[in-house]
Amino acid sequence: MTEAQRAALANWLAEQAGAVRATIEEICELSGGAIQENWLIRVTMNGGLLPGCSELVLRTDSPSRVAQSHSRAQEFALLKVAQTTGMTVPEALFLDNEGAAIGKPAYVMRRAAGTANPRQLTRDPALDPHRPSLAKSLGQEIARLHRIKPPHPKLGFLGPAPTAPASQRAESFLVELDTLPTPLPILEWGRRWLARNAPASDRVVLCHGDYRIGNVMVDGARITGILDWEFASWGDPIEDIGWLCARCWRFGVDDREVGGVGARADLYRGYEAEVGYLVDWSSVPYWEVMATIRWGIIAHHQGLRHTSGAESSMELALTGRKAVEMELDVLNQIRRIEEGT
Repeated sequence: MTEAQRAALANWLAEQAGAVRATIEEICELSGGAIQENWLIRVTMNGGLLPGCSELVLRTDSPSRVAQSHSRAQEFALLKVAQTTGMTVPEALFLDNEGAAIGKPAYVMRRAAGTANPRQLTRDPALDPHRPSLAKSLGQEIARLHRIKPPHPKLGFLGPAPTAPASQRAESFLVELDTLPTPLPILEWGRRWLARNAPASDRVVLCHGDYRIGNVMVDGARITGILDWEFASWGDPIEDIGWLCARCWRFGVDDREVGGVGARADLYRGYEAEVGYLVDWSSVPYWEVMATIRWGIIAHHQGLRHTSGAESSMELALTGRKAVEMELDVLNQIRRIEEGT
C-alpha cells in the first residue's frame, strides 16, 4: 500500500468513525485470502466511535477475481445480516463502496482474536481435549445462520430462492466448466451423476457457501469469527455441512471428518441442539460429492488466474494443481456411495 493510500485511508477512517484524527500505527497484508485481499490495520483514534488503539481488518478486491464471488458491499451486507442471528462474526464497521480510501471498494471490520490456520487447528495437540466442543460449536454456528430464509429485505442481490437446490447447483457447474479452456471429463461425469441423483429439499436457507476450517477463527477452543462470505447464497442447509465435512477440507487429517478437527456426531449434535429438532443427515454424502466437484472447478479457475498472467501467485499456482486430487476424490466418493460402503 502506498503512502498516499495510507494517508487517504487514515483520513477516511477518521471521517467514518467521527474521530478528530486517525493515526495508522501499522498496516500489513495478512496471509490467506486467495480470492480477496485482507489488511491488518493498527490505528489510534482521537475521539469518535473507536477511541484509543484498535485492531481492524480492511478487506478489498484482489488484482483478479472469481466471477462467482460477491462484491465487497454485498459481503458487508451479509456480515450485517449474520450478526442478527447471533452467529459469531467479526463486527462490520465501515463500507467504502466507491473506493474513496484506497482506490477500490473495501470494507473495515474488527479483527477477531485467534487463528484460522488450518495446519494449526487440525494438528495442535493442545486442542485435542476440546475437539468435541469445537465440532459441536461449528454445528451451532451454522445452524444460527440457517435461520435466515428467503426472501430477505437486505439480501435481494442473492436473487430468487432455488426451487430445487441440488439440481440447480449441479446445473450451474455446466457454465463454470464451459468457461475453462480444456475439457475435464471426470468433473463432467461427476456433475452428471449429481444431476441424476439430486435429492429433493423442502428447506431453503441462507448458506455461507465456504464454511470450512480456514474460514473459522479460533482462540483457544472458542470460535471467535466466521470469515469470508463471498460465496453465500440461498440453498439447501446440508450443502454447508457437506462442504465442511468433505475430505478436501480435512487438510490431511482424514479420520476427523469435520474439517480435520472433530467428529460428525458432535457436529450433528450441536446443529440439532440449536435448531431444536432431529435432522435427516442421509444426504450429506451427496453434498460432499458436490463440494468436491465444486472445489475441483474452483481450483482449476484459481490456477488459471496464475497461468493466464492475470495474477502471479505461487498459492494460486499450487491450488490449480489440487484439481487433479479432487477428480480422484470424486471417483472414490461416488463408488463408495453406489457400493454402500
